[in-house]
Amino acid sequence: MHPTPHHAVDHTVEPTDDPLAIRLEQLILGAERRYTPFQAARTAGVSMELASRFWRAMGFADIGQAKALTEADVLALRRLAGLVEAGLLSEPMAVQVARSTGQTTARLAEWQIDSFLEGLTEPPEPGMTRTEVTYPLVELLLPELEEFLIYVWRRQLAAATGRVVQAADDEEMVDRRLAVGFADLVGFTRLTRRLEEEELGELVEAFETTSADLVAAHGGRLIKTLGDEVLYAADEAGTAAEIALRLIETMTHDESMPALRVGIAFGTVTTRMGDVFGTTVNLASRLTSIAPKDAVLVDGAFAEELVRTGEAPASEAEAAEEATKAEKEGREPPTYRFALQPMWQRPVRGLGVVEPWLLSRRPQ
Repeated sequence: MHPTPHHAVDHTVEPTDDPLAIRLEQLILGAERRYTPFQAARTAGVSMELASRFWRAMGFADIGQAKALTEADVLALRRLAGLVEAGLLSEPMAVQVARSTGQTTARLAEWQIDSFLEGLTEPPEPGMTRTEVTYPLVELLLPELEEFLIYVWRRQLAAATGRVVQAADDEEMVDRRLAVGFADLVGFTRLTRRLEEEELGELVEAFETTSADLVAAHGGRLIKTLGDEVLYAADEAGTAAEIALRLIETMTHDESMPALRVGIAFGTVTTRMGDVFGTTVNLASRLTSIAPKDAVLVDGAFAEELVRTGEAPASEAEAAEEATKAEKEGREPPTYRFALQPMWQRPVRGLGVVEPWLLSRRPQ
């Protein structure tokens, strides 16, 4: 097997003989160690080569022929192989399912241990060790967290499925037109040199939490966080614009936060394993890098989409003309949520000449 990726949880490497660790493992996995990798593959009716591919994809490292696997491991191999045999998934797709699930749950497990269980397992009384507290706590939390995980996953799956089935055609299910936004903390590198590690961690956590909440609340999807940067997507330009301005407004009112800048582009995006790729994503990233502090820059396609959907006027002159005409005709003038101001054209590395637009909230 290949070395385990840096994001993976290596709990199968060099199986421990520590009695408490073994008890905890049995509690969490729900079964005792029984099989070597070869025995597990044979019992599941899967070739050792395919079993190794599945295990590497899930993020588990080579354990040689140590007897460290359980009935649950055999069942997991059998299920994945069964999906392939039934023709429901191709073998590459089954490996991709294993990889995406492994990467996502590895991050979740690491966070729960580092930030959640570590704090909860502080010994309540002098003389008690952390290990004496861990087992009963895990025993109580495990079923509740498991049910909650399944609930959230089903909810997210329902939302993602709904977006896919509403796509205009089969091609759009994979290569979709989306608004993609990057939000970036200004001067973060300088902050890393000035702040203590704990302060920096608190700032990043506050930024990521606030961003995630705002993106979700206003109908966007958080794609990923990169410490000082957040990547999100939305089906509609108006949704992405609202999120961007809310982020700027919220961070501006928080004195502990540095300035923020946002770049948004609209166009075809390729989605893979929950991430987004393509020229549109690259353009959004470049716009972020040239955006002024506490401002939002968008590309021409995004500006056109806002105008097309009636979210912004093509120009303030046109908006004034429409208002005058409506007044003469005795009707209400059109209202717009956003304003767009053309900026100087400039070359953007790898993308040619771009004409960015400054996005703002239009006074009502």
